[in-house]
Amino acid sequence: MNALFVITGLGIVSLLAEFGNLKRWLTAFVLVGLTAAVILAALDWNTTQRYFSDMLVFDNQALAFTALISISTILWFWLSVDYFATQTHRTDRTSLVIFAVVGSVIMASFNNMAMLFLGIEILSMSLYVLAGSRKDSLSSTEAAFKYFLMGSFATGFLLFGIALIYGATGSFHIHTIAQTIAANPAGLPTFFYAGVLLMLIGLAFKISAVPFHFWAPDVYSGSPTTVTAFMSTVVKVAAIGAFIRIFSSCFVAVESTWSLVLQVIMILTLVIPNITAVYQNNVKRMLAYSSVGHVGYILLAFVSSPTETGTIFYYLTTYSVSSLAAFSVLHLVEGNSEEITVDYFNGLFKKNSWLAVTITIALLSLAGIPPLAGFFGKYMVFAQAINHGYTSLVIVAVITSLIGVYYYFRIIIAMYFNESSAPSITLTASQKMLLFVLIALTFALGLFPDVIMTLFRA
Repeated sequence: MNALFVITGLGIVSLLAEFGNLKRWLTAFVLVGLTAAVILAALDWNTTQRYFSDMLVFDNQALAFTALISISTILWFWLSVDYFATQTHRTDRTSLVIFAVVGSVIMASFNNMAMLFLGIEILSMSLYVLAGSRKDSLSSTEAAFKYFLMGSFATGFLLFGIALIYGATGSFHIHTIAQTIAANPAGLPTFFYAGVLLMLIGLAFKISAVPFHFWAPDVYSGSPTTVTAFMSTVVKVAAIGAFIRIFSSCFVAVESTWSLVLQVIMILTLVIPNITAVYQNNVKRMLAYSSVGHVGYILLAFVSSPTETGTIFYYLTTYSVSSLAAFSVLHLVEGNSEEITVDYFNGLFKKNSWLAVTITIALLSLAGIPPLAGFFGKYMVFAQAINHGYTSLVIVAVITSLIGVYYYFRIIIAMYFNESSAPSITLTASQKMLLFVLIALTFALGLFPDVIMTLFRA
């Protein structure tokens, strides 16, 4: 909870910085504050604490997600320096990002349905504005409008589900609901199960699982690249954290109600985005479909064992680092272009080897090539699924992973084997350091996976 207090304070300070003429120090102050939040989360480890009449619970799972969200945001601020270069928009953009992080932390630590809704709305309201923050771009405005409409639609499903579950159990607290289910598993009214499925649909929108993903490619491609990177990493981690928190602790006793539905969603999420990505020439849309496809692997781990969250957290960690690396290079390559195609990467290795090597490692990690972190993430997911008897689903996942290798290698081949007359790209020392850190993290997470996995072992 201390971490949440600090991050909320950062959001308030970001708003007040406009009056105190402290804008020049704002980004540095935010980075220090986020670092403090990570340290406070580490200090609270193994000290499960409950706040606001049990509405928030900061157990080890919540603390781990809080730390991951904070670290990812620190790296995101590093790659998005030029996004805050405009003095007139620095404070409002910073405050929107920080309040989105506040919503993310609440989504990872809620113990009450009302707090889940509050976290989602704090996150979503900030993102609607950030998606449309490129005022001179029609596609950015369109992305914000689509995101707002689809997000509101998904929230309606979620609220209807929460209302039905409250009507059946008489509580918003997920632990109380779980106890009610355990005490009378066969006596619950039929509308309770409808509520569970409606909540599944609402959260499937938030994590962009198929067939509730259709907003993601348009929103990801239309938003500023830095905002897309934020949505693809921090926001996705928060949404997955909320999903596994409620379904692994509250609805696990009625798993038969939603398990088959979730398996169908998982198979569709593995197959459709990966096949669709093959036909994309716009790199942001390609990465958007890739992001949706990775949700399928996370759902495979969840379906195989809803209560084992260590594998999911490790996968999210490796995915976040690799995605930030890929979007860092994409942001540097695109310049002022709104639509960057695979051709933009032609001959990139000759123009700037730092960029080419970084995105190569990122894409190979996302594809699951050893010894990078993404390989071990997929390996752990597949091993867990096989151990619990889901071998057929693993075969589907392996095939779709091979499809992913194909479209990732389109970019890699363009960088090393195609010719280009485009000018070389010059990097600052800070940008080179960021790329080096992301490369090092990608290798370190692959070589030392136990550093993450031991956090979730009893």
